[in-house]
Amino acid sequence: MDMRVEARMVTVPGGRVTLSDRRTRRSWPVDLAPFRLAATPVTQGWYAEVTGGRPGTARGDRLPVEGVSWWDAVRFCDALSVGEGLTPVYGAHDDVTAVEPDPAADGYRLPTEAEWEHACRAGTTGARYGSLDEIAWHRGNSGERLHEVGGRLPNAWGLYDMLGNVWEWCWDVYDAEVYGSYRVLRGGGWFDERWSCRASVRRRSHPTFRIDDVGFRVARSAPR
Repeated sequence: MDMRVEARMVTVPGGRVTLSDRRTRRSWPVDLAPFRLAATPVTQGWYAEVTGGRPGTARGDRLPVEGVSWWDAVRFCDALSVGEGLTPVYGAHDDVTAVEPDPAADGYRLPTEAEWEHACRAGTTGARYGSLDEIAWHRGNSGERLHEVGGRLPNAWGLYDMLGNVWEWCWDVYDAEVYGSYRVLRGGGWFDERWSCRASVRRRSHPTFRIDDVGFRVARSAPR
């Protein structure tokens, strides 16, 4: 894979996606405008270039960054925006406890949960966009470790590692009435069984949570 693909943004067409929650047995449709999404999860090399930090325990510039909280991901988005001369979406700083996105900002952000699933599916309707062993690193083939991004086949829209390798933070609150500020994670990781590596699977965690199978990828809204 081209070394530059990790920083490439893919244009995702608009459309409708139906989200579902296994716990509540609820489903709901979401209409989406076109947006842009990074071809891979943010790598350790990219994260270090933007922030100067190398969180997590594994080492390798092409490995997905892990050991990052939702807040770390939000701050990375703003730092990346500033570095490229764009308007930060969040304006997040160390002393804030809440943040609201600026819809007029042209910088980087986390994808919404609906955007993530729509992009993952890439026009497909099944549990996965291809044969799992060909598209994802999971517990059955990962050797129980992280792998460099782009090592499996992409989906039809050119997005790599949407399933497996690391779970990915999304913008959304999971269920405020039950779980408070917990945020949504999607995609499954290198230590997960096959069942968890599906387009519809939802996971949740506190926005300060850090662990070695959670990372993120960045999005941008399409110009109006």
